Amino acid sequence: MMKSFEPGKMAKQMIEFQKTAFENSFSAMVMIQGQTEKIADQFLTKNSIIPEEGQKMINEWRLSFKKGRDDFKKSIDDNFKKMESFFENAAEISKPKSSK
Repeated sequence: MMKSFEPGKMAKQMIEFQKTAFENSFSAMVMIQGQTEKIADQFLTKNSIIPEEGQKMINEWRLSFKKGRDDFKKSIDDNFKKMESFFENAAEISKPKSSK
């Protein structure tokens, strides 16, 4: 027997795949940035050549990058939720109604 084609189910699987790929890539990026941040902190605290103002500016950049990264992640998560909701609603609409 041949299975019926379910575009909603296929779309949901594609979204889950993309979401998982994004999560894995994003986690790797965060880990690399964390390691880089630790190295930069060690360099800044042990280097007396960089004036206090310069250290302050670098810390502000770091906080700004973190905020941007967090905002980006939130935006992507929100859009994945919208896509999932869209396909769930489309699947509900396209279901044949049973006659009673």
